[in-house]
Amino acid sequence: MTSIKINNILKNKATKAKAERQASFFKTGPGEYSAHDKFMGVTVPEIRVVIAEHRDLPEDEISKLLDSPWHEARMAGLLIMVHQFRTGDTATQKRIYSLYTRRFDAVNNWDLVDNTASQIAGAWLHGKSHAPLFKWARSKDLWTRRIAIVACHYDIKLKKFDSFLKITKNNISETHDLMHKATGWMLREAGKVDIGVLRGFLDEHAGVMPRTMLRYAIEKLPERERKNYMKK
Repeated sequence: MTSIKINNILKNKATKAKAERQASFFKTGPGEYSAHDKFMGVTVPEIRVVIAEHRDLPEDEISKLLDSPWHEARMAGLLIMVHQFRTGDTATQKRIYSLYTRRFDAVNNWDLVDNTASQIAGAWLHGKSHAPLFKWARSKDLWTRRIAIVACHYDIKLKKFDSFLKITKNNISETHDLMHKATGWMLREAGKVDIGVLRGFLDEHAGVMPRTMLRYAIEKLPERERKNYMKK
């Protein structure tokens, strides 16, 4: 299987109606966050079906998918990378992580980040230096910053919070709504495994957190508690 064949299969599954819905949902209008992106009209479940039997795609063909202007082709390449990382030995994982970090230019929308950052970057960096996370968190590029916070999900699930909390605290000064949502989401995930971590952060910072970030973070708390934090 080659990247060209995968592209052709995706195009055969695409519909104009889905493409129009995706273009609207992902804000592709002039000046919006996805103005750079193009959608064929294929859903993520459909992409997963396409790649299911082609997960051994070699790196040069994966790179061709990542080079595509089509969102779905890049998603296909990235999901293949996630599979190869998850099932590969240490050498394979190192290779996939290296490719991933070289190709942040292709991980340039929120769903591309959210389906890959924890599974590749977070998984590789677990137990290693988190210097890359802090570097990405300071990037001028929105998607690289989102990779940094979403990558923390891997450690969060294992109750490792130090780097996550440092990045989250810095993200209070973020101005982009998509970063507010991602950071609030990660706080909510931290609360699922250790409610004390979430409450401790909120007790200290709720009064200065962007409202969207706060709303996402407290979504699963009891109503009375949510109201108290919102009053801050």
